[in-house]
Amino acid sequence: MSENCAKVMEAKGKTVEEAILNGLTQMGLGIDQVDVEILQEGKGFLGIGRSATVRLIKKSLPAGEAENFLNELFKKMGISAAAHAEEKDDRLDINIDGDSTGVLIGRRGETLDSLQYLTSLVVNKNAKTYKRIFLDTENYRKKREETLINLANRIAEKVVKTGRRVVLEPMNPYERRILHATLHDHPLVSTVSEGEEPYRRVIIKKKKQGNINQ
Repeated sequence: MSENCAKVMEAKGKTVEEAILNGLTQMGLGIDQVDVEILQEGKGFLGIGRSATVRLIKKSLPAGEAENFLNELFKKMGISAAAHAEEKDDRLDINIDGDSTGVLIGRRGETLDSLQYLTSLVVNKNAKTYKRIFLDTENYRKKREETLINLANRIAEKVVKTGRRVVLEPMNPYERRILHATLHDHPLVSTVSEGEEPYRRVIIKKKKQGNINQ
């Protein structure tokens, strides 16, 4: 979404409105994407010789900030990938395309989570309103969600059969929420999280007889 244009430009016209329009045209931006400073507004005699000069300053938009940060990071890492961001209300969806995206996922998505966290810090550093960041590549998040849902259901069946609780491997808050949500309405098992980050785990255990169907 980021534009390859000057961040600051001075433009002239017969009126302030015309000067702004000239500047926006040259920058390839809309009026909502810039801050305007009026540098000079000459009235002229009887409307003759009127002129205006304005300075247009490109706003630092969340999508552009995220793309610039990630693409510069990929360049320094020597990774062939590009980030594309799209704003959706209070959320910023970022998808990464390229030939080297596998390395950006990492073990159980840990690298992707770290990139998402760093991007959130950059985008929200001086922001007036908080933007949630959702970073994905190769549709990894959706695939991981499906894997976790299947895992939760399989473990639940095992717990019901054996009566023994199962302690899963440490997971991040996003993944733990998926497990809790999947088994929230299960009639025979319940879930709890125990431990401290980053080693917090989900435990799936059989409900006590008195808690069933209550």
